[in-house]
Amino acid sequence: MRYFVAVAEAGTVSEAVKRVHVTQPALSRQIRLLERELRVTLFDRREGRLELSAAGRGFLPVVRDVLHRADAATAAAESLAAGRLVHLTIAASPTTLTDVVAPFLATFGPQDPLPTVQESSGPEALDRLRRGADLAIVSQQPPALWSTRTLAVLPLWAYVPRDHPWAGHETVDLDELAGQPLVVLDPTFRPRQLLDQALAEGGQALADPVECGNAQVAQALAAAGRGIAVVSDDPRFDLHGLRITQPGGDHLSITLHAAWDPGHHAAASLSALAERLEIFCRTRYPHP
Repeated sequence: MRYFVAVAEAGTVSEAVKRVHVTQPALSRQIRLLERELRVTLFDRREGRLELSAAGRGFLPVVRDVLHRADAATAAAESLAAGRLVHLTIAASPTTLTDVVAPFLATFGPQDPLPTVQESSGPEALDRLRRGADLAIVSQQPPALWSTRTLAVLPLWAYVPRDHPWAGHETVDLDELAGQPLVVLDPTFRPRQLLDQALAEGGQALADPVECGNAQVAQALAAAGRGIAVVSDDPRFDLHGLRITQPGGDHLSITLHAAWDPGHHAAASLSALAERLEIFCRTRYPHP
């Protein structure tokens, strides 16, 4: 097929042999074999020149596509053999994809793998690794069977409108927050689990919160005056965020981890990518 394209582009066998570096008889023989195998005449022979037949003109774009795919397959195989990433699939929660992964991918250059993302909950993100994802970003420590790297420690925020009495504060005590009307995520979300756990350790529980299945909606409700939103997202709707202080002085926070299969063909590249992501997170979200 490469010989066919060379002859089609050069117009003569004598010119085509210069491109493919074979002898003229060998090239002519290969063209005849291709025509015989396909049972179609690809060239009309006229006065020493080969001109594409109608069938040849129709066949040429198909062959070019096949050769392009073959070259891509060869390049992919070489990358696999060398442990390089050609494509990158990242599984993470919606909040992590929006606030961490997407801004990180915006820093990618031409030398980086082509990324795709899969929106997944924490446990589902790890399961995605078993089903072909390259990297999972989760908010709980992954099991020991995965290679891991801690990426960032992010605060849980109590978001209030700019005209709220707390809008001038930087922090709020958990005990004080618990007595306010709250907008929280449902219990399947890690920020909600951490909030419930912290309250339970102090012998408290949420009274009658507004529950949401989406962190941005929770902030929208806070902006609409329906309560204080407790989420880990970046601020939206011009809300003011307060860090939540636990008894003892620590801030309520969520930890992000990267996980990948240690047996992945590009495990070294994934480790280097996780290190880049950690540096990016430290710059974007400096931990006090």
